[in-house]
Amino acid sequence: MRNCSPLGKPGMVLLLVTCPLLAMLQGATSKAESGHLGDTDPDRCMRHHFVETITHPIYKCNSKMVLLARCEGQCSHTSRSDPLISFSSVLKQPFKSTCFCCRPHTSKLKAVRLRCSGGTRITATYRYILACSCEECS
Repeated sequence: MRNCSPLGKPGMVLLLVTCPLLAMLQGATSKAESGHLGDTDPDRCMRHHFVETITHPIYKCNSKMVLLARCEGQCSHTSRSDPLISFSSVLKQPFKSTCFCCRPHTSKLKAVRLRCSGGTRITATYRYILACSCEECS
């Protein structure tokens, strides 16, 4: 072991190394979830968590609280409507509209089991949103 102490006495030195590339990648990953890499707007399209209580609408079951996520926010894309050109006197669809909505990009299926009277169990399923992005509205 080498003497690294600033006082000339044997000891250990704690060296903290930061990795800006790793921090930058972690920041990019969280921002990429919203579909806006590098966007710092707090109103951007992103995932928001909330807690919901699941109860069965008919049977008497114990309710369970679950963590859910929703997509919410603005998309930076501009909505527009372009006129369509037709060679017919009747235009059924005179415009082609384009807009972008904050929507789930990836999700996974989850299930919760509720215990009901009489010992029966009922399974409730839902989609848990993993990432949101601005996608063309349909």
